[in-house]
Amino acid sequence: MNTIIMNKKDEIIMRLVHYFVTEQNYTPIVVNGVKDEIWLENQEGPYKIIRINANYIHNEEQYKFDVFKIKNVMRQIKRKTVSFSMNTLNILLDVNEDVHIPEEKHINSITVKNMKDIKKKLKVSAFPDIEEKLLDENGMELILNVTKDINEKTEKDNRVYESTFKPKKIIITNILIALCVIAFFLTFLVSKGSLDVITLLTYGANYAPLVKMGGLNILRLLSCAFLHGSIIHLLLNMYALYIIGTQVENYIGKGKFICIYLISAISGSLMSCIFSDAVSVGASGAIFGLLGALLYFGYHYRLYLGSVLKNQIIPLIIVNLILGFVMTGVDNAAHIGGLIGGYLSMMALGIKGKSDKTEKINGTIVLCVYLAFLSYIVFFR
Repeated sequence: MNTIIMNKKDEIIMRLVHYFVTEQNYTPIVVNGVKDEIWLENQEGPYKIIRINANYIHNEEQYKFDVFKIKNVMRQIKRKTVSFSMNTLNILLDVNEDVHIPEEKHINSITVKNMKDIKKKLKVSAFPDIEEKLLDENGMELILNVTKDINEKTEKDNRVYESTFKPKKIIITNILIALCVIAFFLTFLVSKGSLDVITLLTYGANYAPLVKMGGLNILRLLSCAFLHGSIIHLLLNMYALYIIGTQVENYIGKGKFICIYLISAISGSLMSCIFSDAVSVGASGAIFGLLGALLYFGYHYRLYLGSVLKNQIIPLIIVNLILGFVMTGVDNAAHIGGLIGGYLSMMALGIKGKSDKTEKINGTIVLCVYLAFLSYIVFFR
C-alpha cells in the first residue's frame, strides 16, 4: 500500500535538494521561463548558484544554448545581489553520452546519472561530506523525510527573517538624539549663544593635541560625538541619525546598535586626530559607522536588499564622502574612520542567522587590530 515507485531522476533531485537546502544552507530561487530545472542560491557557499537540470540534452548545440541560458540568469542574479563574480555548479541529469562538456568560465558542469556519480563527482566539487549526509531512503520514506526536513529548515529561516525585519520599537536612536539635543542647548545656554571654539573645547570637543595628553582628555574621543557647533549642524546630523539609526536599530537590535554607534564614534575621532589638528565635534562619524554596519548587513541580505544596497546605501556613502572632500569645514577623516569602525563592528558582532563563529572571531580580531593601530599612531607616534 505504501510502496511508491519513483523514477531515478526524481530520486536524485529530491536527495540533492534535501542535501543542499538542509546541510549547505542553499535557498530555492524562482527563475522565470524554465521547466524541469531547480535553482538554488547561497552567497556564502562554495558555489553561489547551483542549478539542477533534468531536461534531456541530446547534442552539443543544445548544450551551448543551455550554457547561454545559465549565463543570462547569472547576470540577472549578479545585478540583483551586487556581485562582481559568480560561480555556478551546473548539475545535468540527462545528457547524451556523445555530448562533449567543455570547460566554461565560472560554470562547472557535471553529469550525474546515479547515486555513485553524485557521491564521486560532488565530493570533489567542494562538498566533501555529501557521501555521509545524502539520504539513503527510497519511495514514501524518502518523500516524507525530504518534506519534513525542508519544511523544518524553511520554518527556521522564516523565523530568523521575521525577527530581523519585523518593525520594532525604536528606543536607542531616540535616546541618542535626545542626548545630542540636550548637550547642544546646555552648551548654547552656558556660552550665551556663542558656541565658540573655547566653549566646545571646554565641554569635550575632539582636539588632537589635547587628546594626546591622555588622562580625562581621552574621553573627548567619545564626548565630541554629542556636541554640535550650530543649530544647522545639529539638525542635519539628527535628521540623518533618525533616518539611518531607525533602520539599523530595527535590523540588528538595541545592544548591537549602541555598541556599533559608540565604537564608530571613537574610531572616527581617532582617525580625525591622525589627519587633523582642528577642533572637531558632531555625530557624523558615528552616523557613518551606522552606514558601514548597514553596508555589511545589506551585503549579507543582498538577495533581498540588493537593489537598496546598489541604489541607495552605496551611492549615499559615496556622495557624502565626496562632499566631505569638496566642502570646507567637514572632518572627512572622522567620516571614513567611523565608516570603517562601523563595518568592522558589525562583522565582529555578527548578523543573526548569517554570521558563523569563525566570521565573528575574524571580525573581532580585525576590529581590535584596527583600533589598536589608530591608538598607537595617535598616542605613541
